This record gives sequence, C-alpha cells and structure tokens, in this order.
Amino acid sequence: MEINEAMVDKLASLSKLEFNAVEKTELIADLQNMLIFVNQLQSLDTSNVEPLLYITENKNIMRADEVNPEISRADALLNARLKDEQFFKVPKVIKKS
Repeated sequence: MEINEAMVDKLASLSKLEFNAVEKTELIADLQNMLIFVNQLQSLDTSNVEPLLYITENKNIMRADEVNPEISRADALLNARLKDEQFFKVPKVIKKS
C-alpha cells in the first residue's frame, strides 16, 4: 500500500482535520513508517504463541464498596456558577420545534 498525498487528503476529510503542506509531508512519512512496522510484525512466526488474555495473572480485582459521607446540598452548590436555592442551573440545550 502506498501512502500518498491523495490518501492523506482523504483521511483528513474523513477525520475532519486540516493539514498544511509541511504537516502532510510529515504525516506521509509517519504513516509509511507505521506500515513498515506492521509488515515487520506480520513476518514474525506466532504459531507457538498463545493468545494473551490478561497482561497480569490478577483477574477481576475490584475495590470494596465503602460508604462515604454525603455532601450537603449547600456544599454542592457552593461553587456553582449558576444556581438557585436548590438546583444547578444550566443553559438550555434542547430547542422545541
């Protein structure tokens, strides 16, 4: 697979990114290096390697649930930018049509 400016332009369009000429040149070189690395990995013999399911031997380590003191409504609202006596106020985000 060849990485060229047309491919970088297409990837930029799909990802909603913009690159100048210098960035495109650097990106082409980086993508080509990535492909070279992937090709090196594909040439390795992994037939005797078992799939790795976990990085460590530890599985399902979960912390114990602890009851913590609740924060009071007054303390929660203390640093709120917009508030009334009981609630946080937020800008309206849904418009009725």
